[in-house]
Amino acid sequence: MKKKIVIAGGTGFIGKYFENKFKTLGYEVKIISRQSPNISWDNKHEIVDALENAEMLINLAGKSVNCRYNDKNKAEILNSRIKTTKILGNALSECKNPPGLWINSSTATIYRHAEDRAMTEMEGEIGSGFSVDVAKQWEQTFFSFTLPKTRQVALRISIVLGGSGGVMTPYKYLVKFGLGGKQGSGEQMFSWIHVEDLYNILLFIKDREDMNGVINCSTPNPVTNETLMKELRVAFNRKFGLPAAKWMLELGAILIRTETELILKSRWVIPEKLLQYGFSFQYDTIDKALNQIIAEN
Repeated sequence: MKKKIVIAGGTGFIGKYFENKFKTLGYEVKIISRQSPNISWDNKHEIVDALENAEMLINLAGKSVNCRYNDKNKAEILNSRIKTTKILGNALSECKNPPGLWINSSTATIYRHAEDRAMTEMEGEIGSGFSVDVAKQWEQTFFSFTLPKTRQVALRISIVLGGSGGVMTPYKYLVKFGLGGKQGSGEQMFSWIHVEDLYNILLFIKDREDMNGVINCSTPNPVTNETLMKELRVAFNRKFGLPAAKWMLELGAILIRTETELILKSRWVIPEKLLQYGFSFQYDTIDKALNQIIAEN
């Protein structure tokens, strides 16, 4: 029987990357998504059937947070995470031979704004506000399931960098059009991870059956926003970039219908558990990651 992986919410930038990588390893990959011809979230029977005898379930489902936080979008952001996690947990409960591992997305945004020290799984301080509340409820829903045959891991994922989507697209245009200076004070920390390292973390956790609970997915070397923008200018061969004051970012966020939190919140996250278990990052510094991404494109 062919090895099988199930990816829920697998039609975005990260999900497509994972799908291609697992197929290269010889896996059959089942996708659960609102988009046809994938398995529909409304088809409980097909979801259970897909999960039966699968090796691993990876849940990436959830409405993008790259939007204005009005009441409608807030409700969709929260419900899209809670509802899909419940559907998957209930489906796993019905499997006769469920996957041995369920990896659920979470977010490094769960920690407070931090410019004073790094946040680890053991000593990180949970923040406050809408995004944090979503993350807390998401994890609570995930860990509310008791699944004797399935190990559960929640990945607190930092900002993911890769050549085929994500935040690299807007950053690339900012730098190319001369707007690649620091944003706000420039002192806010930028925690990130290359999409290839995120994929390798999945494989690492799969093989380490003693890993469970929450795991920070971020490189050991976060940078300040000012350093990030400098490295982006170097990578794209731009000598100059205009800085953007906080008020300019607030105005711009309204115009492009997003929130400045995505840029101004200081995310200082360290992958303490991964380092303790011996995981080795292929792209551990921002210059390595950016050079690879640009070379790929």
